[in-house]
Amino acid sequence: MPYDPSAFPPFAVTVDLVVLTVRQHALCALVVRRGEQPHQGRWALPGGFVRGDEDLSAAAARELTEETGLLAHDPTHPAPPNAAHLEQLATYGDPKRDPRMRVVSVAHLALAPDLPAPRAGGDAHSARWAPVESLLRQEDTFGREAGHGEPLAFDHARILADGV
Repeated sequence: MPYDPSAFPPFAVTVDLVVLTVRQHALCALVVRRGEQPHQGRWALPGGFVRGDEDLSAAAARELTEETGLLAHDPTHPAPPNAAHLEQLATYGDPKRDPRMRVVSVAHLALAPDLPAPRAGGDAHSARWAPVESLLRQEDTFGREAGHGEPLAFDHARILADGV
């Protein structure tokens, strides 16, 4: 039987980033407030769609810079100064993980000992460091301070927990 590409559903590929650093003696993760639907206004991990001609690690490095102004070392290019180490973490493919369409995310982990304050850009309304402990509890300190008592968007709490 010949191969028939129409027999398979189309889907998109994204990258999500678990960016960890130490701030004020606590392990912190980088989160962005989503500026667009779905989950507009909720906190999420930085990330976005992979372009058709783009390598996964290059997409992760690009999304990190676009949404937060921070740099990650893309293994396909020389490392810029003050860049976080970047590596693939895991792949997430639950068919219902994104309400827009079938989306498979290749999560990446970025690490550095003392990353600077992020600055929001792209489709991120704001960006900040938050203690991992409060993000994984999805409550009190971070939720009230951010004005939201809800968990991270999409399946990002699971991705964050896997990264930690």
